[in-house]
Parts: sequence; C-alpha cells; structure tokens
Amino acid sequence: MAPRASWKGYLKLSLVSCPVRLYPATSSSERISFNQLHKDTHNRINMKPVDPELGLVERSDLVKGYEYEDKKYIIIEDSDLDSVRIESNHTMNIEAFVDEGSVDVIYQDAPYYLAPDGAMAEETFVVLREALKKSGKVAIARLVLSSRERVVTIGARETGMFVCTLRNPSEVRGTAEYFGNVPVGHPDPEMLQLAEALIQQKMTVFDPKNYEDRYEIALMKMIREKLKGHKPIIAAAPERGNVINLMDALKASLSQSKPPAKSKPKAEPAAKQTTKAAAPAKRTAAKPAAKKKA
Repeated sequence: MAPRASWKGYLKLSLVSCPVRLYPATSSSERISFNQLHKDTHNRINMKPVDPELGLVERSDLVKGYEYEDKKYIIIEDSDLDSVRIESNHTMNIEAFVDEGSVDVIYQDAPYYLAPDGAMAEETFVVLREALKKSGKVAIARLVLSSRERVVTIGARETGMFVCTLRNPSEVRGTAEYFGNVPVGHPDPEMLQLAEALIQQKMTVFDPKNYEDRYEIALMKMIREKLKGHKPIIAAAPERGNVINLMDALKASLSQSKPPAKSKPKAEPAAKQTTKAAAPAKRTAAKPAAKKKA
C-alpha cells in the first residue's frame, strides 16, 4: 500500500511548476508508549476536563483563552481564528536559493520527502532536482500546512527531494544566558594535542544502525519477557567512575583507545569509568528512562 501524502500541490520556480506530493520522512509509531489504567480494574482511564469551582465539565463548554498577563486571559473565538487563517493555494513557491550549510541546524524542524505527483510530472521534477544537486544550494519556499504558513528548505536527495520546515526565529533561544560565563581562554597546548589525537583515533563513518536506542531495545525485551510470564529484566544503571585530573584522563583514553572497527562491534560489558570527563556521559545515557511517559 502506497504511503499517504500529507500535502499535495505544485512546486513552482518562476514560470515552471510541477505537481508534487509531500510525505513525512520520520515516524514515531514504532516508539513504545503506555496508557494509563486503573490499578485494580485495569480499565483505560479517560481524562475529563475539571473546573476548580464546577468540577467535571463538558468539552463543549470549553473555549480558548490567551494568557496575556499572569492569570489574566482574553477569550479567542473561532471567528477570530478564521480572520487570520491563511488559505492554502496548494503551491510551494520558491523564493530564493542559499548555501545548504548556511541554514543553521537549530532552525531545522520537521523533515519531509518530496516526490513527483504522477508520470507527467517526472520530467520537470527531475530537471529541478538535478539543478539543485549541481548548484549545491537549497531552495527557500513557503507552503501552508494545517492552516499555518511554514517556511521550508528544499534540497535534492537521491532520486527525490528533501523538505525541512524551519522554526520561526522567535522560537530559537539565544546562547548568551547559557554560554555567557563559559571562559574563552586558551587551553593547555599539551592537553589540547592529546584531545585532538583522541578525536583522530576514534574517527569513523557515521552509521545510524550502530547507535540504536538501547533503552527502547531493553524496554521491548522486558515487555516480551513479561508477556511470557517471566520476571522482567531490570537494566542496571551504569557505574560512576573514580575522578582523576583531565590530563591523566586524556592520556589514559589515548593509550587504551582502539581505532573503530569497520563492522558493527559486538556488545561488551560496560567497563568501569576512570575519568571525570566520562561521568556526565554516563548520566546522560540513563536519562531516557525519566523521559518516558507513564
């Protein structure tokens, strides 16, 4: 069964237009999620709206409110939203071209695939795709998704095109409050040289298959064991290592490190960490458990 397009329309460059289809490039359907059940009946719980004064209320009695000051709201009617709604003209109009590297990754939001809509569109689509590929540029365009205008980038990818919606500049936080107190300075030359050598020693070609979500895999394994009536598997938290100084840590890492294997390495028992720098990474690895929704 062919995937369902989330948007259909025309890719337009000046007087050239091409019928296209837009498909989500990622899916979260394979992620493990949980429903809330009552502990005794195991019935799924329905979330109902509650008013602090009236108790349970009907959803039909709810209205939208914008908090313009603390605990002060203005009511937004459907007619208000209709007055600012942007009608889709089903056109992805290219406005400009920029270097691909000039679009900061922090502005990149949701990824999509773009394909020609029908055999008649293929010739024009291929011409536009190859022109993008040879130029090394990405196009900047606008389209309407879910009644909201989105700015997107369009680039060549394999035999199709890759579209990425961009975040609004107001959504991106500045770095000053996070990096303002980080010293610029110049690190110790010897430590810097050791760090650079360690980077070179661990360089490899990125393959996403080598970086699967280990928590997700362990979670599914535990679920399968429970389905068989076995005791669930409890993944032990990684150990925190002893703390030593940065220079010793770099030297130890460099002497013990081995060049990355060409094939996917087999899983090995977690070794006890011996560096101060390694401790934060271990704490990060355990975080996904806290982020899962109950």
